[in-house]
Amino acid sequence: MHIGTPLSPTATRVMLLGAGELGKEVVIALQRLGVEVTAVDRYENAPGHQVAHRAHVIAMNDPTALRALIEAEQPHFIVPEIEAIATEELLKIEAEGSATVIPTARAAHLTMNREGIRRLAAETLGLPTSPYAFADSLAELETAAATIGYPVIVKPVMSSSGKGQSRVDSAAGIAAAWEVACTGGRVDKGRVIVEGVIDFDYEITLLTVRALNAWDEIETRFCAPVGHIQVKGDYVESWQPHPMSDAALTRAQEIAARVTGNLGGRGLFGVELFVKGDQVWFSEVSPRPHDTGMVTMATQRQNEFELHARAILGLPVDTSLREPGASAVIYGGIDSRRVAYAGVAEALAEPGVDVRLFGKPESFTRRRMGVALATAATLEEARAHARTAAATVLPFAPIPE
Repeated sequence: MHIGTPLSPTATRVMLLGAGELGKEVVIALQRLGVEVTAVDRYENAPGHQVAHRAHVIAMNDPTALRALIEAEQPHFIVPEIEAIATEELLKIEAEGSATVIPTARAAHLTMNREGIRRLAAETLGLPTSPYAFADSLAELETAAATIGYPVIVKPVMSSSGKGQSRVDSAAGIAAAWEVACTGGRVDKGRVIVEGVIDFDYEITLLTVRALNAWDEIETRFCAPVGHIQVKGDYVESWQPHPMSDAALTRAQEIAARVTGNLGGRGLFGVELFVKGDQVWFSEVSPRPHDTGMVTMATQRQNEFELHARAILGLPVDTSLREPGASAVIYGGIDSRRVAYAGVAEALAEPGVDVRLFGKPESFTRRRMGVALATAATLEEARAHARTAAATVLPFAPIPE
C-alpha cells in the first residue's frame, strides 16, 4: 500500500458516506496521512463537509444517486459512516471491484438494520443476547412484547443514537412505542425489534480494530473498555478504562472477535456489550467509530478515528491507553439555525479539559453539538470535570431568526 498526493493523479481517494461529527474526525485523521477525502451527507455544511477536499449532498439511500456519485469521484475506498445507505448498491460496487468498501459491503449491509446483525450474532454465531422478536405491525408488537414479558425495549430496525427507541413497562405503552419507532428511525421500514430487558451491572463499548500486522495478516486488537451512560439509547457520558473482571474482559473480547471476524475486512468496530459479574451479552455492533469512543481523543495514543484511518490504509495501529479520561455531551439546548457558544473559555480553564464543537449548522434542543473531554488521575475526577465542562458551554442564538 502506498499513499499518493491529494488533488493529484497519484492521490489515494477515500469517500465518506456520512459526514457528521464522527465522520469529521475520520476526515481529519485521513488527511493527516495525506489522503484525498470526499465527504457526503444528506444536508449542506455537515461537520465533515467543512474539512474535506470535496463535499456532496445526496440522498445516500437512493441507489441511483449513490452510484452516480461514486462513478464520478472514483474513490479507492468507500467508508460508510451511517446506517441509512443503499447498501445493496455497495454490494454490487464491491463485487465489480471498482472500490473497496470499509470494512466490507456485507458488514455495512448486515449492520444497516438491527435485524441483520442480531440474527447473525444470536442465530448464526450462537452468542448470548437479550430475548428478541421482530414485528411489522402494532398487533405483532403487542404479541411479541407479551411473549417476551415486560419490561421491553422497542426500537426501529434502522436507526442510530437512540432515535425512535422506547422502554415499555406495560401493555398500556405499546401503541405509543410503535408510533415513536415508526416516526423516529432513520428510515421508516414499518418494522421494529422488541427486546427483553437484561438485568446487567453495566454496559460497555469494546472498540475492536482489525488491521494488518507486520506480516500483512489481519490481526484483531482491542482498546481498553469504554463505559458509558445512555438515555433512551443516546450516549450522554463515556469514560475509559471501565473497570471489569479479567474473566468478563476476556469473554467480551472473545465475543467482539467472533462478530467482527465474521463481518471481515479492515477498520475499527464499536461492539456494545452488557455485563453482569463475569457474564457478557452481545448488544450491537457498528462497523465504524462509535460515539461513546470520542473519549479516546483524550485517553489513547491513537484515538478511534486515527485507528480507523490507519486500519483502512493498511498501516500499523497502537490501541494503548495513555491515561484515564471521560467525555460528556454538549447539547444544543435551543432550536436555532444561528447558534453560538458561550462559556468555552471557562470550560477550558480547568487543567486536563478539552472541548470539541462539531460545527453543525442547526441546533436542536437534544441535538449533540459538541463534547467535553477530560483526563485526570482517576475516573471519578475525569467524569466530574467532563460533566462540569459540558454544562459550562452554553449554546445560544445571538441573532434573531
